[in-house]
Amino acid sequence: MTYDYLVISTSLNADSKSRLMAKVVFDELAKRERVKFIDLMDYPLPVCDGNACYADSNVKELTELISNARCVLMAAPVYNFYLSAAAKNLIELTGRAWTDKLVGFLCAAGGKSSYMSVMNVANSLMLDFRCLIIPRFVYADGASFQADRISDTDLQRRIVELADAARRLIVATGPMAVS
Repeated sequence: MTYDYLVISTSLNADSKSRLMAKVVFDELAKRERVKFIDLMDYPLPVCDGNACYADSNVKELTELISNARCVLMAAPVYNFYLSAAAKNLIELTGRAWTDKLVGFLCAAGGKSSYMSVMNVANSLMLDFRCLIIPRFVYADGASFQADRISDTDLQRRIVELADAARRLIVATGPMAVS
């Protein structure tokens, strides 16, 4: 099945803050759009070895889901000033499925200093797979959350703005060939 939007939560932590952000953007898009939510906790993946890993059934399924989406919104935790290894591993495993996609990011980190963490991955997606990166990243630190909810109304507003930017870019780019 083809989706306009695929929201992927890449955190492997049951108490993930980025997953909370992913659910908010999913709920916002689901009001009027064809959208699917993927949680990597439900798709155990092998570590990319450049060989046998591509035969894994979860890798095949995720590759197909990404291929059949126009826009991918990736929610990822930031560890040590970089997107999580699980997020990077997903991209390595699914590679060309990302070709010509609109891509947006929602990142959660422990502190304010990692807000540029997504740039290496964004640049790689642009250069390797000709992705169009939505120029509205959502970044939040721990102060935006209380227990299992987003407590910062500004963060909620920024997530809705990302969803709106994705909608506008899908319209502006017109029909895209599905990889």
